[in-house]
Amino acid sequence: MIFNVVDIQKILPHRYPFLLVDRITALDNGKSIEGYKNVSISEPVFQGHFPGHPIYPGVMIIEGMAQAGGVLAFQSLPEEEKDQADEKVVYFMSIDKAKFRSPVTPGDKLVYKLDVIKNKGPVWQLDAKAYVDDKIVAQAELKAMIVDK
Repeated sequence: MIFNVVDIQKILPHRYPFLLVDRITALDNGKSIEGYKNVSISEPVFQGHFPGHPIYPGVMIIEGMAQAGGVLAFQSLPEEEKDQADEKVVYFMSIDKAKFRSPVTPGDKLVYKLDVIKNKGPVWQLDAKAYVDDKIVAQAELKAMIVDK
C-alpha cells in the first residue's frame, strides 16, 4: 500500500459519498498509478441503481478512475508546487472511447489501472482501465487539467 484513504483525502478534495478510491497500491510519478475501491451494498447509489438488482453505475467507475488519475497528477507535481496543491483542483476535460464490458456488483474489488498517454504542463491524458478479478470491466481515455480553485 502506498496511500490509504486518509492519505488520499489529503490529496483529493472528494469526501463521502463521492470519494471513490480506497487505496493506491502502485504509483510511478508521471507514468502510471494503480488503486482500488471496494464496492459495498451499503453505498447510497444502490438505493436507486437498481433496487433488487444492484449494479455499480458506469459513470461512477469513470469517476473513480479519474480520481486515481488526480492522485497521479498531484503526486507528479514538482516538489516546489506540491506545497500549493491544496489550492488546486483537477477538472475533467474529456472522456473518450469509454466502454463498459461487464457489470460491477456489491462485493467486487474494483481495481483502477491508469497509464499516462501524454502530459503537457497542467494537462494530463490518461489510458484508464478498471478490473474485477483481473477481468477488464471498463475502459476510457481521460483528459484532465490541474487548475487553481
